Amino acid sequence: MKKPDTGDMPAESFRQYGHQLIDWIADYFAAIESHPVLPQVHPGDIAGSLPASAPEQGEAMQDILADIERLIMPGMTHWNHPDFFAYFSSSASGPGVLAELLSGAFNINSMVWKAAPAATELEQVVMGWLRQMLGLPEDFFGIIYDGGSASTLHAIAAAREQADADFRAKGLAGMPDKRLRMYISDQAHSSVEKAALVLGLGREGVRTIPVDSAFRMRPDMLQQAINADRSNDWTPFCVVATAGTTSTTSIDPIAETAALCRDENLWLHIDACYGGAAAILPEKRDLFRGWEFSDSIVVNPHKWMFIPIDLSAFYTRKPDILRRAFSLIPEYLRTQEDGEVINQMDYGIQLGRRFRSLKLWFVLRYFGQEGMRARIREHLRLARLFAQWVDEAKDFERLAPVPLSTVCFRYIPDDGLSEEELEARNASLLQRINSERQFFLSHTKVQGKYMLRMAINNLRSEEKHVRAAWQHICKHARATRDT
Repeated sequence: MKKPDTGDMPAESFRQYGHQLIDWIADYFAAIESHPVLPQVHPGDIAGSLPASAPEQGEAMQDILADIERLIMPGMTHWNHPDFFAYFSSSASGPGVLAELLSGAFNINSMVWKAAPAATELEQVVMGWLRQMLGLPEDFFGIIYDGGSASTLHAIAAAREQADADFRAKGLAGMPDKRLRMYISDQAHSSVEKAALVLGLGREGVRTIPVDSAFRMRPDMLQQAINADRSNDWTPFCVVATAGTTSTTSIDPIAETAALCRDENLWLHIDACYGGAAAILPEKRDLFRGWEFSDSIVVNPHKWMFIPIDLSAFYTRKPDILRRAFSLIPEYLRTQEDGEVINQMDYGIQLGRRFRSLKLWFVLRYFGQEGMRARIREHLRLARLFAQWVDEAKDFERLAPVPLSTVCFRYIPDDGLSEEELEARNASLLQRINSERQFFLSHTKVQGKYMLRMAINNLRSEEKHVRAAWQHICKHARATRDT
């Protein structure tokens, strides 16, 4: 019997299939509109087409690549597609994809500076670049996490550390009389409550604050809640405000909230995962007025800055507290340089850290600040145009302001319909739109109203795609009325 190989793929084979794969990706990007944005599969179809166990003998790379077309592509929802208008699309740019390839080749772990000096220092530099683009002061320390949920969890953990340093030693079980409370709007992302569960605060440790007619957290109601909690033996410790909520992209009154948090000595975290990218535009900076006084901010470049998922940029004015919450250094990870460098493992739960900053570096350099601003401005223009079409249509209604690039709307075929009837009509409309697999929209429900969301932040979306989507929506709206 032939002895199994114990080495890697030969360099020439890697070169051959690497070229083939790059060609495939280039063709995929060039012809992406030839694919339906949504697959026509049912749950279990993909799993059922795959073997139940790994092959005993190695298979030819040519066969593996062929199975991308045969097995994987039939089940792909194409997030890079210009007709993808659901959620907040994460569209990967060419330079970002190339950086991912290089990151995988380097295969470093930047847990401590010595393990990956270039990765550690490049991350500090590009996070400084992004901080400047966002208009944040120099005292904000930046670090990259995988996603917004992780960034928010780290922010709340730091806030808990600031509230009482004994948590590190005793934990919540050792402090039964310490009842911490955090405040969010009723439009906040679900990851905030998940973080509260993970950190032991429980759902009772989260208090939801009502919003105004534009779906922004009300500072007056926040103040009332804080006062009431202090008088009932709760310890307020953190407020999470949102700059670009998931449902409607509303932006909480950050300046007023920051002033309140300063007076109450509460940690203020700004969830700007989606909306924060707009702060690179000078004309949009006023939407974020006051966020420079927050304690932490998260912006996700993988949402609206054309970075392949995942890359979440986290900033804090209090890195010492963040480090105090997470630093735990075993002897085997101590190095001679510890006193003069940043070891990124000290600022979070992860020890293993990919070379994520490489793709941010590639994309910012390739497009430049001017190119990034131009693309985001175009998305804002397209959203205003779509909102105008909705406003001008007699049988459609816009349900939220459009501060950024997402439009919330619904179809109203007749006067006098109940909310239940309107929900049924619009759910049917969404199903019709998506069932043709040409366009992909998502929905939300706010204050009892079911609404469709048109999120325009895809790198490849142009006016012709947005216009075609509106025509498609109107066509199916008429069809629902006729049935």
